[in-house]
Amino acid sequence: MFNNSVSISVSDEESLNRIRARTRRKRKKLSHRTSYELPRYVLRLFVRYWVVLVFLLAVGLLGFESTRIGVKSSELKHPPDSSGKESPSKKNEGNLNRLDPTTKVIGGVRQRCLKLLPPEELEHLDILERKDSGSPVKRVVYMRDTDLSMREEERAVRSNETRFNLFTGNQTFAEREDSYQVKETVSVHCGFFNENGGFRISDKDKRFMKTCEVVVSTCAFGGGDNLYEPIGMSKVSSQKVCYVAFWDEVTLATQEGEGHKIDENEHIGKWRIVIVMDLPFTDQRLNGKIPKMLAHRLFPDAKYSIWVDSKSQFRRDPLGVLDALLWRTNSVLAISEHGARSSVYDEAKAVVKKHKATPEEVEVQINQYRSDNLPEDKRFNGKKALSEASVIVREHTPLTNLFMCLWFNEVVRFTSRDQLSFPYVLCRLKVLKNINMFPVCTRKDLVNSIGHVRKAKPLS
Repeated sequence: MFNNSVSISVSDEESLNRIRARTRRKRKKLSHRTSYELPRYVLRLFVRYWVVLVFLLAVGLLGFESTRIGVKSSELKHPPDSSGKESPSKKNEGNLNRLDPTTKVIGGVRQRCLKLLPPEELEHLDILERKDSGSPVKRVVYMRDTDLSMREEERAVRSNETRFNLFTGNQTFAEREDSYQVKETVSVHCGFFNENGGFRISDKDKRFMKTCEVVVSTCAFGGGDNLYEPIGMSKVSSQKVCYVAFWDEVTLATQEGEGHKIDENEHIGKWRIVIVMDLPFTDQRLNGKIPKMLAHRLFPDAKYSIWVDSKSQFRRDPLGVLDALLWRTNSVLAISEHGARSSVYDEAKAVVKKHKATPEEVEVQINQYRSDNLPEDKRFNGKKALSEASVIVREHTPLTNLFMCLWFNEVVRFTSRDQLSFPYVLCRLKVLKNINMFPVCTRKDLVNSIGHVRKAKPLS
């Protein structure tokens, strides 16, 4: 009997290919489905848990705001300066008591900026007695109010329009012009014009100040900066040099509140503290110009003086500094030059930009200097025209005393920014040529810069 069934053989290879095709179709369907399912899954999660997400966002925002409040609170305790930077006193407080020298590379060789004598030679330095240098100015007469019968309001002429007062006297423009005329005897306004003009010092302090031949001085009025102990002096300087700090009653109360007490000898450390009563200006910066510029009036028998701004710590031997900056250079005045600018007109723009003075008062001063033909030169008599003036080292001669009186009168008449008036006085008083304008690196070797600690309170 015959079998009617038909047998069809299928190879193993074809079977395998069919299985693969079915698998690929399944994967495509799965992938197609997944591409739609993921957004739907995310949407379902958001709908289900949106309350939790909003809560987490709120917690994160609260945490961020609390951090900002903490930062602002810290800034209130340690406020930045006007530029938004960290307070200079905090930034530089690590500079205190440093004695390491400041150096620079000259001709490929690293040298010290301030060339002091070796320590063993400093111990044998004495105060140099210099003969008459041949200066055309032999004597300076300080103008005073001799008519004590006049009423006070009559003597304080123009006090509502200018800063002239009983302390300064009312210098007219004619008297200002005459004060620049070089003669053997020059009469000039130089503070202390009237006995009722202020800046009163006790008789005990006056007697002490008359004993000083060499003085290092500073001041802090209105509760301003702290007092930094001078360092780096030799034994002989400790015996021959006076260190005097001028304070007012506000600064005294501020310092006592911080635990800085004056001892029974009127000292804090090496500083003799002199308390000044009845400051003559409401502007504390202007009050500070009196000890800065009129050391020859405050220390009538001193031969030399070194001024150090209150934001710095003096860290060198005073007699060694006199030797390095005055005696070996045959100079009568040494002053720190400006590190950023050289022109008074550029400095005027910077003063306005940094809000150190109002545009109106700066304009009045600069217009007067242009009218007086102050050139735009960046150097006078081979010296840099602009000074930084935080350190002033000088011999007390009739010519340097006249220079400081003229400089003081300019900051009274115009702005308190003494950088603006220094080039003008230097240009007008051409006979003063032996000035040592020392560079920034020398100033850095002389002092440790700390920065201002607190803003001085103006007089009401």
